[in-house]
Amino acid sequence: MELQYKKNDATGEELYYGTHSSGLRIFIIPKKGYSNNYAIFGTRYGSVDSEFIVPGDDKVTKVPDGIAHYLEHKMFDQPDNSNVFDKFSKYGANANAFTSFNMTAYLFSATANIEENVATLLDYVQSPYFTDDTVSKEQGIIGQEIRMYDDNGGWKVFFNLLNCLYHNHPVKKEIAGTVESIAKITPELLYNCYNTFYNLSNMAIVIVGDVNPEKMKGIIEANIKKNEPFSEEIKRIYAKSEPNEVVQQYIEKSLSVSTPLFMIGYKDIDTGYTGKALLKKSIEIKILLGMLFGKSSTVYKKLYNSGLINQNFGTDYTMQPDYAFTAIEGESKDPKAVYKIITDEIDRVLNEGLSEDDYNRMKKVLWGKHIRSQNDVDEIGTEFIQLHLMGVDYFDYYDVYSQITFEDIKNRFKNHFVNERSALSVVNPITN
Repeated sequence: MELQYKKNDATGEELYYGTHSSGLRIFIIPKKGYSNNYAIFGTRYGSVDSEFIVPGDDKVTKVPDGIAHYLEHKMFDQPDNSNVFDKFSKYGANANAFTSFNMTAYLFSATANIEENVATLLDYVQSPYFTDDTVSKEQGIIGQEIRMYDDNGGWKVFFNLLNCLYHNHPVKKEIAGTVESIAKITPELLYNCYNTFYNLSNMAIVIVGDVNPEKMKGIIEANIKKNEPFSEEIKRIYAKSEPNEVVQQYIEKSLSVSTPLFMIGYKDIDTGYTGKALLKKSIEIKILLGMLFGKSSTVYKKLYNSGLINQNFGTDYTMQPDYAFTAIEGESKDPKAVYKIITDEIDRVLNEGLSEDDYNRMKKVLWGKHIRSQNDVDEIGTEFIQLHLMGVDYFDYYDVYSQITFEDIKNRFKNHFVNERSALSVVNPITN
């Protein structure tokens, strides 16, 4: 396998990349002089992938909710009963893993022994080991985790919002599943999901740090186990249909929180994009979020000065080719008042128009954030693989960013911030 090379002239970042015969995509970003190194090995497989057709098959496979997260946990069990974390610790690395809606990833950061740590990462993620006893034991552990999430205000306010926004799309389902769903998980189901989604042609590895690309390539090649790449894509079945409208505009729950939590969501129905078009939409909405709700915005000052929000106020945009949504969250003594002020602001801007000065300023702010992120190897690696697995090239950022116009922002605002497609989720303190 030959590594190809490209450089981002706007940021000076370099990339060495290639595809192994197994189908594994390899990306190496050298950061000369950096003390920390980071590697992330991920698969395009998350909580939404509970219904699919395996390449070469013609029947639909349906598995219990939460199985991707369950599989992530079980990957740390090894055939020789060794402890993966002990191996990483021996080489001075901090290791972790996570499962999201569309991705499962295994990672480490380390200041030394990068070669040994990469070899360890590749070895255990390619060594599934599931037995009836270990799977049964994990059901109790993850069941406790699920019950803990049920009592977590931040978790519940988020998933309650998704259940307001989505009728059918599996993004509304909690990542860990339910106690009932995980009770149906067996070793056979885990191996089925592993053999489907952990095929190396559905995976990628990203290494960022003061590394020699050719040496890293050699370590990766030496540690790839036999893997026959799929000749076609895994067919993922998400929902027969997803209406444009939301399910409901308000939901509340009482939990042990000291201050009411809120999350306001806007459902994005302009979906189906990938590559540069998807990246462009993401940048446009991030610019808009800064313009509308950033700390220098009219609505932020109004909310903050009236005591309706505190420093925990923030915004986020979650995107995939087939779904996307904006979330505005925080703590407030009166979440409904916050919601009204925000929706009123959307109506006002719809009537009066956006400020081009605000657009120019926030566009510069966003570029500054992107440049600063280049100093964080963990952030680069994680964002790179997340974008790659949704068909987006991280190195396209500047080209896409530089082409966005004020007219694009105005069109995106009218398309995305539609109050009829918004919802408010609240978690209130328990009252006696």
